[in-house]
Amino acid sequence: MNGTTGRTPVTADGRLGPATEHPGLSDPHYLRRRRAVAAAARGHRVGDPAPPVDYLASEQRTWRTVHRALWAAQGEHACRAVLAAREHAPIPADRIPQHGEVGAALRARTGFEFTLAGGVVANKRFLGSMADGYFHAVQFVRHPAVPLYTPEPDVLHDVLGHGIHLSHPAFADLYRLIGKAAARVDDPDVLQMISDVYWYTLEYGVLDEGGVPKAYGAALLSSYGELRHLRRPRLRVLDVPAMLATPYRIDGYQPLLFTARCLHEVGDVLAGFLDDLDDGSAARFGRAPAA
Repeated sequence: MNGTTGRTPVTADGRLGPATEHPGLSDPHYLRRRRAVAAAARGHRVGDPAPPVDYLASEQRTWRTVHRALWAAQGEHACRAVLAAREHAPIPADRIPQHGEVGAALRARTGFEFTLAGGVVANKRFLGSMADGYFHAVQFVRHPAVPLYTPEPDVLHDVLGHGIHLSHPAFADLYRLIGKAAARVDDPDVLQMISDVYWYTLEYGVLDEGGVPKAYGAALLSSYGELRHLRRPRLRVLDVPAMLATPYRIDGYQPLLFTARCLHEVGDVLAGFLDDLDDGSAARFGRAPAA
């Protein structure tokens, strides 16, 4: 998890509110619980087992509420590949799955596993671990007062977004493609370029299916409000230079999304960009730091 999900509080009908007013930012009991769950990631080595979490009854209720709303919204607004993937994804409707449970199911299908994160993870570790089949995921649950919105990725985002992806070989191949590029470079500007392209594809990607925008990005799949308003952003054909030149929002809906015709096209565009990346690539894209 190398960034926020780009969303502000959403009401049942999809209206936005300011992220700074989210109750999770000012509830001391919630913040203590969130820190306690996240503390297990301190010193965690990629690939080590994640300790199980004894989730509270209130957290289980939040899971059930969000699962019900997102499952229906995905059914209407997600692309065909996502709907096929979630048929095999380890996502119980009635309870929060443990990381080990999710990882075992993903490993059997695509060779991927969840590895534990406590919050934001540096680009090199977050992206590079995908080359070896590990995706950094958190265990804490969003605040129950606004269950359809989280100001940062939580277990619902990771399981209902990335867990669905990593149940499908075509999506898993895209993660590995990004991971292999990140694993072989060290320049922070190049790593940020990879992160930016990851953001606009695997987090916020859209497919055009019969002239209708359908979500495939994990951040969209785990955001009820954004799924419901998928036609609001401007849509642009998938283009790497345009993605690298387009700032994204971390505090509201994305004003611009990039669309492809199918996952094969996404893979071709990513490969065309990633295959030639090295530590000197930032200058070629105008991303070198100022002298």
